[in-house]
Amino acid sequence: QVQLVESGGGLVQAGGSLRLSCAASGRTFSNYAMGWFRQVPGKEREFVAYFSWSGGSAYYADSVKGRFTISRDNAKNTVYLQMDSLKPEDTAVYYCAADGSYYYNRHDQRPAINGDYWGQGTQVTVSS
Repeated sequence: QVQLVESGGGLVQAGGSLRLSCAASGRTFSNYAMGWFRQVPGKEREFVAYFSWSGGSAYYADSVKGRFTISRDNAKNTVYLQMDSLKPEDTAVYYCAADGSYYYNRHDQRPAINGDYWGQGTQVTVSS
């Protein structure tokens, strides 16, 4: 059974930092996309960052570029999200996602992440 377990969320002041971790078990994801999404109440879940299945390239949402850094440790089957210069608008539940197949975004012409597997989410709250 595949499980994705997030940790590292919490309350931080604006300008602060947090590091999220997502540990996967049940299968190996080193050759598949893994990443992070976030969701606030009443809004759709949105993409934050992910590692592609092709060459390990990293992609970021425009709203977090330059502030968030995604990394992965394949030996630990774990993906991380370092979040710096946090803003109140970053407040959300952050979800880890991983794929068991390969996906391609034809519109953006790049490898994509679909979210075949999801973690339970971890709350990140940024106070102003």
